[in-house]
Amino acid sequence: MLRIKIINGPNLNLLGVREPHIYGTTTLAEIQRSCENTARELKARLTFLQSNHEGQIVDWIQAARDDADAVILNPAGYSFYSVAIFDALKAFEGPIVELHLSNIHARDELHRHSIMSRAATAVICGLGPAGYLIAMQAAAQLVEKKAKAGATHAA
Repeated sequence: MLRIKIINGPNLNLLGVREPHIYGTTTLAEIQRSCENTARELKARLTFLQSNHEGQIVDWIQAARDDADAVILNPAGYSFYSVAIFDALKAFEGPIVELHLSNIHARDELHRHSIMSRAATAVICGLGPAGYLIAMQAAAQLVEKKAKAGATHAA
């Protein structure tokens, strides 16, 4: 069974009330429910997490080496400076989908350049909550592609 771990960074617990003109009015709990429905459709086991603490996020990424086939990360404010999270991502061998609700490339200079992108397999931004569902579908396809490539090399 496909194992997808979605990790959400700081302040995403405030979705729906924090800067709705940027992030919309959908709450993180609503996004989680949508992701759980998509996981059922994909026949995947979903772990959905959120923390405001950098070290906790690093621990979850490190644990993903044993308990996930793909990681979807919305690093939020850590996107722009967390070398610790970036280094943890580099140690994960499966697909990594970096996710942002807003189009970070159209934002102010502070919110424009994610260092996580260099460790990510794919980046999705600007699609709002729908980005999570698209990220899950992409992660499933990337895991399948990797498995097929591995089977070809083993033959």
